[in-house]
Amino acid sequence: MDPALLTQPSFWAAREPFSFGKLTAPLPDDPLLQGSVLFETSGSTGKPKWIVLSKAALLTSASAVNAHLEVSPSSCWGLALPLHHVGGFGVAARALDAGCRLEIYPQRWDAPAFASWLENNHVTHSSLVPTQVHDLVRHRLRAPACLRAIVVGGGHLDAATGQAARELGWPVLASYGMTEAASQIATQGLDSLTSGYQPFPIPLLPHWQARVTTCGLLEIAGPALFSGYLMLKDDGASVFSAHASPWYLTSDRVLLEGNQLTPLGRADHLVKVLGELVDPEEIERELCALSQGSLAVGTFAILAVPDSRAGQRLVPVFEKKIPPEIVAAALDEYARRAPGFRRLQLPCWMDSIPKSPLGKILRVDLSMSYGNHNSGNS
Repeated sequence: MDPALLTQPSFWAAREPFSFGKLTAPLPDDPLLQGSVLFETSGSTGKPKWIVLSKAALLTSASAVNAHLEVSPSSCWGLALPLHHVGGFGVAARALDAGCRLEIYPQRWDAPAFASWLENNHVTHSSLVPTQVHDLVRHRLRAPACLRAIVVGGGHLDAATGQAARELGWPVLASYGMTEAASQIATQGLDSLTSGYQPFPIPLLPHWQARVTTCGLLEIAGPALFSGYLMLKDDGASVFSAHASPWYLTSDRVLLEGNQLTPLGRADHLVKVLGELVDPEEIERELCALSQGSLAVGTFAILAVPDSRAGQRLVPVFEKKIPPEIVAAALDEYARRAPGFRRLQLPCWMDSIPKSPLGKILRVDLSMSYGNHNSGNS
């Protein structure tokens, strides 16, 4: 799909549902599907499913983000994320809402080319994932003067990399969101750019209500919430399951103090080691911090492997392109701090870590790759 089409009122006026991802079955006849956009994702069973968002929800999110980042008709949104993810789609929707220019990065990701493209097109606002910010810092690229805000989503941008980016002039702002929320739920404001970068806390955007369950899970309510899920049955037919409640219970653990949100990771990623709950993603963030940003998000992972004695053992998996001395230094420092149940096994090295187009680690695929890697070495 041509992203420029999303800036045309005709797309938003159309009542026919629009789908990212191939639907092999006719859509159910449900009024909630009219005027909606369907984003394909993977269900817990691995079968495809689609998150259904009304166009009204998507434009509500776009308007809230634009107001938060002081976007005006004279601004310019730069799109450098895949359109079939809500983060990329949201960039185009914001350009429409603000009545401003939309520029589309025209090639495969390349940090120096991206920096030049921003300057040549006088882009003021954009969205990136942590891996892209890490690349900008690694190349020591300075941000163009025209740039006012870079919203960083799709994962955690560690403090060291974020601060290094700020020192190079990149106005990086941490955000937290999900497809079910039509993009952003919480985003740092422009006022945070006057001080050093910290990944947390992140203020809620005003169109969201939030609360935390007794188990520490986030619930949200607001006008940009998704309409439901579309799933394929075993016989190939599609079925739509509406989200009827005004509140949506997420799988994310958070701290919430007033309107300030601190993500703590997904509850379904917790594993038990020697009877203690451990979050592998938390250890990944700790290693990023211990490496002073030298370890890039998505180039390594902590994998929980079944163990008859401990329940699970924690194996650090690194891409072979990472300098071994960086890995050794971070692991040595971690070992000096970690209690017994959080200790790591000897590292495993792979050619690449399986990731989504937005740089998120595909943990099921990683477990399969690790199993194949070990069987090949046995």
